[in-house]
Amino acid sequence: MVALFNEIFYRPIFNALVLLYEYLPGADLGVAIIILTVLIRVVLLPIFYKGAKDQAIIQCLAPKMKEIEAQHKDDQQKKLAAMLSLYREHKVNPLSPFLLLLIQLPVIIGLYQVFWKGISEESLKFLYSFVVAPEAVNHIFLGLVDLSSRNFFIVALAAVAQYFQGRLSLPKNTAPKKDLTPMEMMGKQMVYMGPIMTVLFLSYLPSALGLYWLTTSVFSVIQQVVINKRLQVSDEKLIEIDKKLHHKI
Repeated sequence: MVALFNEIFYRPIFNALVLLYEYLPGADLGVAIIILTVLIRVVLLPIFYKGAKDQAIIQCLAPKMKEIEAQHKDDQQKKLAAMLSLYREHKVNPLSPFLLLLIQLPVIIGLYQVFWKGISEESLKFLYSFVVAPEAVNHIFLGLVDLSSRNFFIVALAAVAQYFQGRLSLPKNTAPKKDLTPMEMMGKQMVYMGPIMTVLFLSYLPSALGLYWLTTSVFSVIQQVVINKRLQVSDEKLIEIDKKLHHKI
């Protein structure tokens, strides 16, 4: 199973990293990591977009979902049927974020292994026959950061990017704290928990992983801004959808 995973995910990603390192001017491993991360995120963009789109629609449906919960609070079967009917009407799957995460997980693990092991004597055995092994590897990113060692500055930047990513993914909600659903409360808490977990996780790892995390978080921030604009997730859109829902009642 491990050998199959390495062949399908780890090996192609590792060879792509080596090729980028070999052919990019300056032979900078940090630049190769950034470009590889961006390329993979671009390939996965349709998956991320689908998950973000479903999540945005579900957030827009929150007022109607609260009404259903209030109407059928004593009948779980009717509440579930009404919820499923609402999801079908708007062509969303409430489980899509989890399913999409499962699809992405092997790629994420493969990336993690590539940046954790780096380009070393041990990992070079995974090179394809047509990929030339580099004679030496420059681990100093832009002549400033040693990617083989820990770097708190990279960790701090990754945590800040993680925070903004979390903020952007939240819907605009002016409801009092006591009126928030458990899912909305969890979302608000994760805005702060995400950066804390990022710091705890990356503080003990080589900064190559921190640079990957920073790059993917910055990409996610830009992606979320674009998605929010395309989906028009704004107060006016929420009001429009809410009016349409009430008109059908």
